[in-house]
This record gives sequence, C-alpha cells and structure tokens, in this order.
Amino acid sequence: MTVHSRPARPVVLGQNQYGKAENRVVRITRDGATHHIKDLNVSVALSGDMDEVHYSGSNASVLPTDTTKNTVYAFAKEHGIESAEQFGIHLARHFVTSQEPIHRARIRIEEYAWERIETSDEPRHSFVRKGQETRLTQVTYDGERWEVVSGLKDLTVLNSTNSEFWGYVKDKYTTLKEAYDRILATSVSGRWRFGWSDDAQQMPDWETSYEQARTHMLRAFAETYSLSLQQTLYQMGARIIENRDEIDEVRFSLPNSHHFLVDLEPFGLKNDTPDGAVYFAADRPYGLIEATVLRDGCEPRIPVDLTNL
Repeated sequence: MTVHSRPARPVVLGQNQYGKAENRVVRITRDGATHHIKDLNVSVALSGDMDEVHYSGSNASVLPTDTTKNTVYAFAKEHGIESAEQFGIHLARHFVTSQEPIHRARIRIEEYAWERIETSDEPRHSFVRKGQETRLTQVTYDGERWEVVSGLKDLTVLNSTNSEFWGYVKDKYTTLKEAYDRILATSVSGRWRFGWSDDAQQMPDWETSYEQARTHMLRAFAETYSLSLQQTLYQMGARIIENRDEIDEVRFSLPNSHHFLVDLEPFGLKNDTPDGAVYFAADRPYGLIEATVLRDGCEPRIPVDLTNL
C-alpha cells in the first residue's frame, strides 16, 4: 500500500488534538481509622506531530487514548493526589517529556469536594458531597385536607469502608465477585410524608424537621455496617421515623454508584494496599434500590416513581 504524507488536493490539516476525556478517578488514602478522599474528573488532550495519522492513518506517532487513561490511574496510585493542580502538572509533564511526537498536553480536572459526616464513633470514613442537595416539598390541599410531602434530591454520600456484598444468588450469567470491603456510594433522592393534615393540629416546625430528618438519615448511612444497600436504605428510613414523630412515611430511590478497583498489575503496581487504593467511579449502568419505610399502621401514599412528585 502506498502511503502519502499529504493528500493531492488543496486541503490542509488545521489544529488538532486527541486524548481521553472524563476519566473518573477516586483516591482513598487511609490514615488508620481516618480516611481521606480525592475525587477527580480528568480529561487529557494531546497535540503535536499528528499530521500523518490524519492523512494516511499511520498510528506510528499515536499514543493510544487507552494508555492516557491508564496513566491517570497509575499516577494516582504512584504519586498520590496532593492537589488537582499538582496532579495535572505531573501528567502534563509526563506526556510531553516521554513521547517525542507530543508537543502539548492539556489536562482539565474537575474536583468534587467531600466533607465528613460527623458521628459519635471514632472511625472517620463517611463523607457527604459538598454542593449538596436540592430541598423539595409538595403541599396538596383539596379544601378539606392537607398533605405535605418534603424531601431532597442529589445528596451524594459515600462510605469508603464498612460495606460488603456477598452470599447473593448466582447463575450462569453471574460474573460479579463477592465483596467483603467495598465503597458504598449513592445519590440520595428521598421524600417523607407528614402526619399533619389539618391546620387545627399542631403544625410542625418545618425547618427543624427538615434538618433533623436529614441528620438522622446521614447518621444512619454512616453508622450502618452495610451488607447491602437495601439494608442501609431501611435503616435510613427507620431512623427518621423513630426520631421524628411528625413523619409517617419515607421513600428513597438510591442509585448504587459503583466504584471498581483499577487493575494496575500491568504497570507493576499493586492496588488496594494498606495506604490506600485507586478506583474507577462508574456512572452507568447502576443498580437502583428503591423502597418505602412506614410507621406501623400507616398506609403508603408517596408515589413509587419519585419523579412524579
């Protein structure tokens, strides 16, 4: 096959770049019972002597985008993530200095901040994503009766340990390995219905009720040693109902935000060592766990599909 460096027509190649976009990397650093988290979305764009791959399809100067992805995860383990800026500097320097055809590297990083969920226990491995939730309420009145349903969405929480998943049904299509220490993360969408329905009754303190429901929900998430997300969901709802007399019904929709250990063996690196581990944060597909928790004797009224509320 004849390779032509330039096409025989009055067309030339302009600015170009390539790379791997939106590499989701979560670095957990363990300091005894206290864990630290760095959560980044890293996009790599490389440019340089790339004319030939466009003109003829020759990949002789092309570092595969899959390699750039692997480099992001390997560097997260080898160098840690002191800051988004320093991590980006490490990556950009590596790509430009290690590959002669690459003259320019652009690393874009989004960092997602987390803060600790305060508990009464010593372990410090539970986090709530900063930026936090959207608060919701729906008030219905038919001229005689009131119904108030409040809640929240987009409250992202994570436990970096104290979660397992094993002993499940297996068939010929099952490939999932049992997990005895995993990350448990979800973006909480929840609604709770108040028992108050009449303005002649004592009206709840709505602000206090919301803050306390949220607090009990988060503490249940943090303090439950979880064998399944279903178990954690039930504990979150039960804790609200047991501690807030004004609430009769709670419904949660919890996507299971999977975090998979990255295989770093091809690069001579052992992942999940005592000092920490590097995970791939997958956004889809995801398990979706939904359930209603009720005060005994009450009937469910919150719609099964929370998007209808």
